[in-house]
Amino acid sequence: MPVSRNSTQRPDNPIAGILWMLAACCFVAGISIIARYAAKAGMPPMQIVFLRILFALITMLPLLFWRGRSLIQTNHWPVFFIRVISGLAAMITWFIAVALEPVGKITAISFMAPVFATVLAVLLLREAVHVRRWLATITGFIGALVVLRPGFLELTTGVWLALVSALFMGFSTVLVKRLTANDDPVRIVFITTLLMTPPMLIPAIMVWQWPEAHLWLPLLAFGPVATLGHVFMAQAYAAADASLVASLDFARLPFAVSFGYALFGETIDMWTWIGAGIISMAGVYIAHRENTLRRQRNREQR
Repeated sequence: MPVSRNSTQRPDNPIAGILWMLAACCFVAGISIIARYAAKAGMPPMQIVFLRILFALITMLPLLFWRGRSLIQTNHWPVFFIRVISGLAAMITWFIAVALEPVGKITAISFMAPVFATVLAVLLLREAVHVRRWLATITGFIGALVVLRPGFLELTTGVWLALVSALFMGFSTVLVKRLTANDDPVRIVFITTLLMTPPMLIPAIMVWQWPEAHLWLPLLAFGPVATLGHVFMAQAYAAADASLVASLDFARLPFAVSFGYALFGETIDMWTWIGAGIISMAGVYIAHRENTLRRQRNREQR
């Protein structure tokens, strides 16, 4: 999640940014691995989503005592409510997808999120997108075709849900860009998690199953793993240039594949690696163009 910075501040610690982002990728991949582990043990996805949100909220509660009421004070509640809806849609479809398909494959599809975000920014925010960004967006879709290979591979329910999740992730990215103009990342994550918890309680109760003993430790890890993943990502964007940090998001794939192979014996084929690489490069270029344009606007405003 990019950090909103004052235009006079410049990121100047690329090594720290790289290390923070690699740590973030490891922890974000861990969220999916925990979800797949719980799903393979028979836990309903709706309950998994609720527990992921609940334990993350519990992990972040000390922040409320540290920062006080300012942590939940914002003038953008309508945007937050829309962000919660899109975030829940992304999370629910994602967790169902990882219950049905290997984590590596679903992670590869998730790289479509910034590509979808570009299209949604044009449709919803009326952002001006020039030819090079459109070419990067089209390249991202070509990469998705390499991963999915429609007509050659069956487009399963899990694959479709992963695409829907990436679409909602892209929408959430657009909303977060609006929120970071006035609210810091910690406030955004806390308020979003707080608002997500009540609506997920009802569907979780409807399918509730008490976790088996061996599931409690991974489920409890949801909170710190998810929270640290977001915090590390925020630190990465605070330490280094956004285009550099975005280029490292591809590291989520080897982490996810490594964890999936170690725990479940899952692998992905060469075409998935190639397609994911194409999508990731398109996403990096999109991030680079956004960063360049933002710097130009900042210079013009001085």
